[in-house]
Amino acid sequence: MSNIKMEKKVDHKTEILNIAIHVLQQEADALQNLTKILGDSFFQAFQLILECKGRVFISGMGKSGHICQKIAASLTSTGISSHFLHPAEGFHGDLGVLHKEDILIALSYSGETQEIIDLASFVKIFQIPIIAITSHKQSTLARQSDVAILLGTITEADPYNLIPTTSTTLMLAIGDALTVALMQFRKFTPEDFAVFHPKGMLGKRLTLQMKNLLSGEKTNPINSEHETLAEAMATITKYNLGGTSIVNDQGKLVGIITDGDLRRIIENFTKQNTTLQVAMNTEVHKIMTRQPTYVEENILAYDALQIMENHKPRPIFVLPVVDQDDRPVGMVHLHALVQAGFKLQDSQFLATHPQFNY
Repeated sequence: MSNIKMEKKVDHKTEILNIAIHVLQQEADALQNLTKILGDSFFQAFQLILECKGRVFISGMGKSGHICQKIAASLTSTGISSHFLHPAEGFHGDLGVLHKEDILIALSYSGETQEIIDLASFVKIFQIPIIAITSHKQSTLARQSDVAILLGTITEADPYNLIPTTSTTLMLAIGDALTVALMQFRKFTPEDFAVFHPKGMLGKRLTLQMKNLLSGEKTNPINSEHETLAEAMATITKYNLGGTSIVNDQGKLVGIITDGDLRRIIENFTKQNTTLQVAMNTEVHKIMTRQPTYVEENILAYDALQIMENHKPRPIFVLPVVDQDDRPVGMVHLHALVQAGFKLQDSQFLATHPQFNY
């Protein structure tokens, strides 16, 4: 352990917040200044990456190396084959991955990091284009590169100007700017993004359809409009999905009866002094909810969730799913969407229904 002295208890709230604000303000100012000097070199770098027939390798040491990994991940997520290349490990066998069709993006604020300089010198032998992200055009790295995106003179956010803070923020921002510019120019869509994120929440949001949540007859409770309340209750109990779809003689959806509907129906019969036998023998077309909210089977599950959650006057728990001819092919409970990984946004609803707050 070093000789750093630390107070046992930090109670200088205002002082600490002022330090944090100073750091954020300094980095924000540096980003603002960068927008004023950004120019031709950024566009040239953009063109090199856009026209690259191989892969994009990104290399940096220390903190810059961590930024490289994030930039590589961002580019890869938008369909550009990108990889982090460790400049030191590269000279112990990893340089074999480089080919003439590739591009190297090299990060070094000083432009004098020896491992990066050595890597750039080697890469130049194979005529691989180099994009540098560095401070000044007089640096060794800038002179070795084909394109140099210059960050200018900056001061790191720590009081001793030692820790890479402002400089790495600018490098990360340049990487983000390149990624987004390439993404928009290539007309990369959310659907394209989902292809590279099939298991993530964004992938589910953009690809998972309602039909993917169905299991055939097991998730398709149906009653004819001519069947009785007793038969509808038996169907609801059997399938345990919270409701049943009501269809006409052509098999098309015309109504729904849910658990909530049953309670209201029984309350109404009780107020009317209707006998249990008469109530149970009532045909469902007389008591069902007509023109129910429903979705087609090809709709995205995320969009269906929005329909259920934003339904007025209150959210709905069950949603019939139909085919192109309006024939029910299933029913999905709100719980199934939450189990699929989707999050509800209505805080008031979650407060009264904590079972959906995963």
